[in-house]
Amino acid sequence: MENGRFAVLDGWRGISILLVLATHLLPLGPHAWQLNVTAGILGMVIFFILSGFLVTHFLLTRYGLADFLIRRFFRILPLAWLYMTLMFLISPVTREIWFAHFLFYVNYPPDKLVATTPHLWSLCVEIHFYLGIAMLVAFFHKRGLLLIPVLLIAVTLLRATQGVHYSIMTHLRIDEILAGAMLALIYNGKLPDILRMLVSRASLSVTFVLLLISCHPSAGFMCYLRPYFAAILVGATLFNHNTAIDGLLRNRLLVYIATISFALYVIHPFLATTWLGSGGDLEKYAKRPLLLAVLFISAHISTFYYEQRWIALGKRISSKLRVGATYELK
Repeated sequence: MENGRFAVLDGWRGISILLVLATHLLPLGPHAWQLNVTAGILGMVIFFILSGFLVTHFLLTRYGLADFLIRRFFRILPLAWLYMTLMFLISPVTREIWFAHFLFYVNYPPDKLVATTPHLWSLCVEIHFYLGIAMLVAFFHKRGLLLIPVLLIAVTLLRATQGVHYSIMTHLRIDEILAGAMLALIYNGKLPDILRMLVSRASLSVTFVLLLISCHPSAGFMCYLRPYFAAILVGATLFNHNTAIDGLLRNRLLVYIATISFALYVIHPFLATTWLGSGGDLEKYAKRPLLLAVLFISAHISTFYYEQRWIALGKRISSKLRVGATYELK
């Protein structure tokens, strides 16, 4: 951990957004191989692991619950709500669609996602997790975080009994975030040491292969183990430094991509619906370098000239409202 940040996690975040962009904007091999679906699932499970880990680590080691919620909402909502507003003004939609998006329940039937918002289901899962884990801490203090492994296994068993390999509905996808949350408990010494030993000694190459298999739509029962393989892979890089993968994850380009990753994620579907994403396959993919250039410039501007202002405001508000409500695990 350097200057309050986990450098390797920035690398993983950069990789996760690149996988998602490749999924949505590029053809990854023959269609029959389902590599686009596989890459998308891989990118999202890594992203969810990071989210679960960082949120839970924050709650274990930092300030109070209000501080957490203010910081998270000021990080997510300004760009998400701005994007939704612009999209719905450009292409008018019903009031029900506005409500479903702005209140973050659009990932549940009846499906109200539109052409420019198919990716926003993941923000719903994120928001639901924030609210759920906040309730755990509010009712049980930090001791409530020890329920995370139970909730994780319960969600995975629910998926298995219903035969759901992947889903956009929170109760059938949140085990990926909960696995990251459990990793935070392991990292902070809140679970038996044997779990820390198993994660730290895991083979990166073997775990990556298992994770890759579990992300394929045809992986069968392996799909239910996907959150655990992803958590072990990310955890192994947290515990082991001075490796080749550690150097890759600390690459400055990946760190920069991680910094603008939220804007990249939110904005890219809109650009794909414009002239930049139009035409037949040959024309469309010939325009991809231009689309990506516009996307990265837009994300840079959004991150440093819009989002950062809201993030800083959230930090100032949380600092003023902080009343020392720091819960201790007992």
